[in-house]
This record gives sequence, C-alpha cells and structure tokens, in this order.
Amino acid sequence: MHRLLIYSLFVCTSLAFQFPFSIPIFKSKDSAHIEQAHVSPRIAIIGAGAGGSSAAFWISKAKERFGIDVEIDVYERSDYIGGRSTVVYPYDDPTFAPLELGASIFVDANKNLMRASKEFNLTLTAFEDVDSDTGIWDGQDFVLVIESGSYLKSWWATLKVLWRYGYTAPTRTKTIVQSVIDRFLGFYTPDSPRWDDLSVFTERFQWVSLTNQTASDFLESNKISPLFARELVEAATRVNYGQNVDEIHALGGAASMAATGASGVVAGNFLIFEHFLQNSTANVFLNTNVKEIQRKPGTSLWTVSTSAGSQTYQGVILAAPFHQTDITLPSDLAELIPPQPYVDLHVTLLTTRSEHSRPEYFGLASNTQVPATILTTYEGARAGGVEPEFNSISYHGKVRKVDGAAEDAVTDPESAVKIFSKERVPDEWLETVFGNVSWVYRKLWQAYPVLLPTKEFPPVKLDQGFYYVNAFEPFISTMETETIASRNVVDLLLHEEFGSGICGALLSGTENATQTTTPVDFVLGWDC
Repeated sequence: MHRLLIYSLFVCTSLAFQFPFSIPIFKSKDSAHIEQAHVSPRIAIIGAGAGGSSAAFWISKAKERFGIDVEIDVYERSDYIGGRSTVVYPYDDPTFAPLELGASIFVDANKNLMRASKEFNLTLTAFEDVDSDTGIWDGQDFVLVIESGSYLKSWWATLKVLWRYGYTAPTRTKTIVQSVIDRFLGFYTPDSPRWDDLSVFTERFQWVSLTNQTASDFLESNKISPLFARELVEAATRVNYGQNVDEIHALGGAASMAATGASGVVAGNFLIFEHFLQNSTANVFLNTNVKEIQRKPGTSLWTVSTSAGSQTYQGVILAAPFHQTDITLPSDLAELIPPQPYVDLHVTLLTTRSEHSRPEYFGLASNTQVPATILTTYEGARAGGVEPEFNSISYHGKVRKVDGAAEDAVTDPESAVKIFSKERVPDEWLETVFGNVSWVYRKLWQAYPVLLPTKEFPPVKLDQGFYYVNAFEPFISTMETETIASRNVVDLLLHEEFGSGICGALLSGTENATQTTTPVDFVLGWDC
C-alpha cells in the first residue's frame, strides 16, 4: 500500500526479444547488417520502466499528431517491462492474485498514471478503502495507533493525532502538503516549464527551500512541532523512501505525506508501462544489455552498442540510473553525472494464517490486537533506545484466486503481508513475529535515491541529442514524476532534432505560449 519505486537493472542474457505488440525489429546478426538495415532517423531509449516506457509513448504522440518521421528502439536488460514496478504470485502460482513487489500506489494528483489507467481501461483498487488500524512503532512502544482506514484519509484530523500533537502541527502540515501538490499540478498545464538544467529550474521556480534543507528543519521553520515531524511525518518518510525525517529533504517529506486518493492497478501497476509501450509502436528489446554509447565520429549521431549488436541513433534517452547500468559513456559525459547513492531495501512478502502480528514481539499482552499496518519512527533510538528492526509491516488482505480461477475450499484463508526493512529478516524472526508462515519471497532492491538536501542536480541534457531522464530523481522519485521527467526530455529532444514536440512547434513554458481557457481534465502530453 506504499509508494515504493524500484528499478530492476541486473544483467541478463543478450537475446534481443521482440515484445509481442511491437512492429518488426531488426535481426541482430552483426553490427554491419544492423547499420545497413536502418536508414530512418531513430531514437534509442535505455530502460523500460516508468521513464523509458512513457518516453516511447510521448514520442509516439508526436508522431501521431505531427507526422514526425522517427523510429523508437527500447532496450531493457531485464526480462520484463516495468522497471521498479513488478509483481509476484503467492507460491509462484499465477492463479493467485498478484502482490506488488515494487511500486505499489499512485494518488489522485498523479495525473499521468490516472489518465493512463483510464485510457487503457485498467481496473483500480482504492487503498483508502482498506479497513485496518495503523500503528507507529518506535522500537519500544506504539506511540500512536490510528483507527481503521483513517491514516490515508485524514491523518491530520483524528482525535488521537490532535490529542498527541495538538491542532497546529497537523493542520499546518496539511497546508504545506497541499501547497506542494498544487505546485506539482502545474506540470500538467499548457504552460508547464521545460528544463535542461534542474539546478537552474529549482532556482527559477522557487523549489530550493524544499530541496536544500531536511524535512525536519523545514517543518520546524514553519513552526511545526518536532514531535509531530519525528513521529508521524517520519513514519511516512521511512515507509516511502526508507529515510528519516532529519535526513531526507523537505520535498521528499512532503511527497511522503501526499497519500490522498491512493490507488493501484488490480492486476499490477506494471500494466500501465506495458500499455505505454503497446501504444507506442516502439521496438522493445528485453534481455538486452546496453554496453556502450559513443559519438559517431564527424557527426552529431550516436552509436549504441548492445549485447545484440550496434545501431546508429539521432537521439538517445537514458531512462535508468546511470551508475547502476554499467554503460560506458564518453569520459566527458560520464563526469557530468555525479554518483547517486540509492537506498538498499529488503522487501519480504509472505503468507500467514495469523490475522495480526504477534503481540508478544511488541511486549504486549497475548490478547492484544496489533495494528494491521505498522509504520516506524527513529525517535526511540534518538532517545537512547533501539531502532525498529523494520521500516513497515502491512497486511494486504486475504490471499485469493484471480477471477476465473477455481477456488479451493479453504476454511481458514491466509493473509498476505509485506515487510520493508534495512536488513534481511531471517526465517526465525518471521516465526517470532507471525508464528505460522507458509510462503516467503524476498527481494533486495536499490529502491530509491537517497534524497539528501541539495541545490545541485545532474544535467538533463548531456549533449546534443542525448538526454538523461533520471536526473530528476534526486529532486523527487516516484512513478509519476518519471513520466513527467520523460515528457520533458522527449519534448526537448524532439524540438532539438526535429523542430517539433509532443504538442507541435510550440514549446510551452516560454514567452510564446498562449492559452485560452483550459479544460479541468487537461493533462499536458495527453492533451494539447
């Protein structure tokens, strides 16, 4: 139920795979054959997650609207579409409903993902409708328990929150979060800015106060009590980004609290990204490792060398964290991209017949009902105690068969549980916390960037015709913002190389942008 974004960028075999819905792709016999087989202008996209798949979709929109003559090749080194969004099935049995292993939710303000779900006829489930208690654990005690369903809906207005933190801290935080949401909504308007330098962008559009200080310092400067910041806000930053409130920058803190209207695709959020590619006419190469990207001597073109051969491109879009790709770039370009640390996150999925975590683990009486969702704060460790052994524990309903699958006659159905933790949780720990555990699936991800306060960001434009989507991640990292970053990159690249963008010759956000009344459901890129 949490916003977790995860890329899968491990090395696989070098087989070039044509996704079933793509147009015919070249046969990778040798580099010379590939060079001769394609004379049309081409754009290479490296990575088929949220950023890469949406980049292909945005290019296809420009092709469809304005006849831009360009072909698209998408390279993905894993064997699936979706990057940080993927699912697994209990007992590895696809007749069971899938469980999100990566990116789990998006919210009402995420207009690209919401629009995609609607356009692609994907069924959503609303996490706000989940009827379960939420507790905040500090390693020694539950400092707060919020009643059924209220954490995502109205964390600022419950009596327990008001009793513990007063009225001012929750209401001021709510106002700050709404202000950030309102500013983000500007990315979907016709006059949304474009940027090739994120450091300049944050200065010009006054985001610096949210990115150059920690969330705790920012909240304190807005006269929000430290207790509220270090308990309730920190519970959100630890589950969403694996970082404490006195480490993560303020924008990451605000994004963590913006959970209103949380939803997910019933069959898996990865379907959004599969549909982006299905509707893009792109050639998709799974299990294909990009090894090197170099300038083609004497031209402004680029040669992309992969495990399947090489190809010349007029434009290249890198839509994966550069330092996780092992791609060789010209040294002058590689030096432009500073190392970006990522959070190592252990995700543990399991099934159990225990309705709740065992109270004895938390030092409670055996007849105490433990909250179904447990978030954590580091505040107990700051006071000299121990840090919680996990970031979050959340029950995700009963394990069930997918529609159409034969139901087994089970009188005591199992519950599905997801755990986020900094360290691997061993089987013995799981038995202590849950008692009976039937099935376990573990994954260690480099889940999301460490969002340290900063005013400096990687360049979006690395060189003529070469753009970096993930330069946006140190600013903020979500599925949705990857689609915004890719739209920006595609518009810049298409204008530079083809003289027209997603919405034609007009580059919005400039002095020549004119707009009459905009429909309330307008979403830039989907609409022009």
